Amino acid sequence: MVKVKVLVRDINSNPDDEGYLNGIQSAVEEIFDTLGGSELLKSSNDVYIKPNGIDSKPYAYTRPEVVEAVIKYFFSNGANKIYLMENSTQANYTRIVYEAIGYKKICKETGAIPVYLDEQKAETLEFEGKDRSSHDPNGYDKKTFEMPKIVVNKLIRGKNENLYINLPKLKTHSMGVVTLGIKNQWGFPMHYARKFDHNFNLHHKLVDVLSHIQPDVTLIEGIEGTIHGHYPLVSQHEKVIIPFRVMIASRNVVATDMVGAQVFGIPYEEVPAIKIAIEEGLSGGVYGSEDLEIDGDLSRFTERYDFDIIQEFPPNVNIVKGSELLCREGCLNNPLMSLQILHQDYGGRGKCDLVIGKGHNLDIIDNLEGPVVIAGHCAIEEVGNRLVQRLGKKHVFLSDGCNNLSQTIIGLGRYMGVNLLKLVPLSPIKSIILLIQAKLHGSHSNVPSLLSMLKPYKVKY
Repeated sequence: MVKVKVLVRDINSNPDDEGYLNGIQSAVEEIFDTLGGSELLKSSNDVYIKPNGIDSKPYAYTRPEVVEAVIKYFFSNGANKIYLMENSTQANYTRIVYEAIGYKKICKETGAIPVYLDEQKAETLEFEGKDRSSHDPNGYDKKTFEMPKIVVNKLIRGKNENLYINLPKLKTHSMGVVTLGIKNQWGFPMHYARKFDHNFNLHHKLVDVLSHIQPDVTLIEGIEGTIHGHYPLVSQHEKVIIPFRVMIASRNVVATDMVGAQVFGIPYEEVPAIKIAIEEGLSGGVYGSEDLEIDGDLSRFTERYDFDIIQEFPPNVNIVKGSELLCREGCLNNPLMSLQILHQDYGGRGKCDLVIGKGHNLDIIDNLEGPVVIAGHCAIEEVGNRLVQRLGKKHVFLSDGCNNLSQTIIGLGRYMGVNLLKLVPLSPIKSIILLIQAKLHGSHSNVPSLLSMLKPYKVKY
């Protein structure tokens, strides 16, 4: 039996230490040399790199210095063109994220080509895992999804000509347990497709994307990792940022993720996407830990870390949960995570009700004073009209789908008194210019409109 090799490399210096950047470059070079070096390049000699660039919040993205080291490595080993591609999370334009976190600057300095996947034309593909069956646990609400054509043409049809490097960040995930190599590819479907089935079906859909696209190399950047989910609250950095100082890499993405989960003390069997990938034969011959050959030392990773969000919420927001169905992967943790960010990191203080899930006590619903944000199609279908008729459209905000992060942030931001332009660490003028540029280039991003960002908020405390 041939075992799959997974490299585990310690990073022995802190980001503020002298020599840190040289250490990162040396570690990246040693990793890729061990995995094949220049022989990794395919017939086109082109390289496509997918970092985790979901947002500009500190520690939420793959460190720019690691991205830069990978780009420099492949240029020095004969790469023709290198493309740095991402489709940032909902409520974001990739163009803005690249500017804010430094990816655009890296591309300019190295000669890599930035690719904003939200601005690309799309092609429709199918999720293979489950048949369509509306709101049924045995099926998907939406079976098709839109994929950027450059991804389809270069990484699916052109997989034998182009090298694809997957560069996730070492993070737990309050909905998917971990967000590593498999989850990093959720950045490929366009935003519109991501709001459907971001519920109990999410894990299957992550594996569906894997069935279309298999990375040639996955390298997890773990200079530090995030616990209590993937969106580290700035106000909670001491609790949620752990300096793991490690990189994990393999030519097998499932094997890489198994070791990444182990660093968090989480058995791979507890990560649904890993389990499903193994069950569906997408693990490249890996069926358990016995199939892995670990090149490196994991002995210092002995603690188990929590992947769920910290249970601290603003006192002025009344959270009303359905008792029949409330998926951690969608209508529970996405709105609660947004609520925490707006309150703890951006000073949101307004009073409102947040209604989520299915199976509500109508006596409670009929006594809500509002304003109300209803997040998720289950809650909207059950109590949306009832609340609108009683409180009026102005006082009830609907965020449809299982995960319409953009609409949820608009609604909560409106009633909590947060100007959404403050969520971007750029000047308002710079942000607006980049928004306009993205729109002119055809961005499909599901983001708040300029009007929703610029309109004044009148909030009663």
